[in-house]
Amino acid sequence: MDICVFLSAADLDERYTTAAHEFAELLGKGGHTLVWGGSDAGLMKVVADGVQAAGGRLVGISVEFLQHKARPGCDEMVVARDLAERKAQLLARADAIVVMVGGTGTLDEATEILELKKHGLHTKPVILLNTAGFYDGLKQQFRRMDEEGFLPLPLTDLVFFAEDAVSALAYLEESAGIR
Repeated sequence: MDICVFLSAADLDERYTTAAHEFAELLGKGGHTLVWGGSDAGLMKVVADGVQAAGGRLVGISVEFLQHKARPGCDEMVVARDLAERKAQLLARADAIVVMVGGTGTLDEATEILELKKHGLHTKPVILLNTAGFYDGLKQQFRRMDEEGFLPLPLTDLVFFAEDAVSALAYLEESAGIR
């Protein structure tokens, strides 16, 4: 399965890097392909290293202005013109999407993917990996949106909140009929 992962390229605390490495190792051992922003920095590097070390494939989708940070040695590296093209290519190449911890760029990617799903423009599973409670506030906000009628489909059809790497991958594989 080709799994798009949105996440930070920042160097982060061990509570995030350990969980990211665990998820990456599970992806690689499962024979999955990581489709990600292509950066060789921070948490993006941690995940790419883990997937590659465990035998998975790497497909990077970088962007022109960040090409200097692109990871060497990928199975495939694509360079998009801009962030909009990058997001479109990431979604097109993925069978499923996992949103890990990140900043405004990650949040932008997550909300666009969810908006597209809300409107039926894709039906791919979307998971928010809630490492160390990082997305607790967003989870609460989504529940409120659901309860107050702001979502045209049930929250459970839109996104799955996983508390750890094992439950995230289990959900992905179950959604794809692998388990």
